[in-house]
Amino acid sequence: MTAPLTFEILHECSASSARVGRITTLHGSFETPVFMPVATAAAMKGVSVAQIESTSSRMILNNAYHLMLRPGAERIAHFGGSHEFMRWPHSMLTDSGGFQAWSMSDIVKLTEEGVQFRSFIDGSLIMLTPERSIEVQNLIGADIIMAFDDCPPSVSTATATDGEGDDDGAAEENASIARPSKKPRLTPEAHAARLIEAVDRTARWLERCKQAHRRPTEQSLFGIVQGGTNFELRARSAALTTAIDLPGYAIGGVAVGEGTDEIRRVVEFTAPLLPKDRPRYLMGVGYERDILAAVRAGVDMFDCVLPTRNGRKGYAFTRSGPVRLRNACHTADRAPLDETCDCICCAGGYSRGYLRHLFMAGESLGGTLVSVHNLRHFQRLMVDIRSAIRENAWSSLEREWPVLRPVEMPSAPTTTSVVETPYDQRI
Repeated sequence: MTAPLTFEILHECSASSARVGRITTLHGSFETPVFMPVATAAAMKGVSVAQIESTSSRMILNNAYHLMLRPGAERIAHFGGSHEFMRWPHSMLTDSGGFQAWSMSDIVKLTEEGVQFRSFIDGSLIMLTPERSIEVQNLIGADIIMAFDDCPPSVSTATATDGEGDDDGAAEENASIARPSKKPRLTPEAHAARLIEAVDRTARWLERCKQAHRRPTEQSLFGIVQGGTNFELRARSAALTTAIDLPGYAIGGVAVGEGTDEIRRVVEFTAPLLPKDRPRYLMGVGYERDILAAVRAGVDMFDCVLPTRNGRKGYAFTRSGPVRLRNACHTADRAPLDETCDCICCAGGYSRGYLRHLFMAGESLGGTLVSVHNLRHFQRLMVDIRSAIRENAWSSLEREWPVLRPVEMPSAPTTTSVVETPYDQRI
């Protein structure tokens, strides 16, 4: 192998921009479109590496921000990198930490140098720069590493969710300061200025990331396109990012509060601006309909925390839609989560009634079983999506996966209608 990553297109859909490809890294090959489960701190809560492998997952994501803070990138390097540290033998990608440094810290200062924040672990003041982000990722040793980007809010009224969110602090000359736990909202004018600032800074930081990369023969650096929902800025960011020759490129700054239609609109515009012969990665998108729309737009790679984070809360993904196991209607239900699923939960004969009991009793086994099922659900979805691309069988895909069908909204709100509000799908 002459490069740490190769990408070949195996089949192109005649009815859309979807394609089936193959990515090969130093830790193996896998077909695309691919879904990458998230092992944020070199682990998935309550799920072992063997259980992850049982879902047919062959690429996962670690997060540089969390591993930099605990146990430390240098400590991971001492153990031979994250592959050896967590005993994961397949491919791995690391997020740069920029999104988390901005969204999860108590106090943040954003300058041209980088992002200064206080650790959520011990309150120490830390400066994360493009150079330090790449150094951390070089030490962690993932096959694909992400450029350190300036991730702004995609909407001016964005609010944090579960302690996570975006930078929507007021922009100053060469510096922005915000407190994510009590975020002021941007005016439309300030938001527009912040998006422009982020696009240009992300491009400048990408140059610094490439210069700082010390393991280019072992790790592949991907650039990230920003720009919010502004098409002009998306085009500008794509041009600046792809002007730098890299093994792959990502669409960032979505899945941070937008609805399905807005995500689709941005992705359908941005994906064709990225090189056709390189992997295209949509960061942090995880709902089935969002993935399908992005695949049809030409995206190859996806990651999301939803399968495991929701699984630990008793929220199961199925072909027909979500199952909320804490609901009383499942108390005496003898059926499995999904009769078509071959995961250890469904094939093992565990009933919805038993799973509900586990959650109501506070037994961690419930979260493990549903998390493994959710991971397998998304891997089975990707298998069928790849088949649909090869056979141009989109209608049969929707028949087999009712959850992919467009949601018909009521013409007017009623007191009984329930609409799931979008929330941050990222780490």
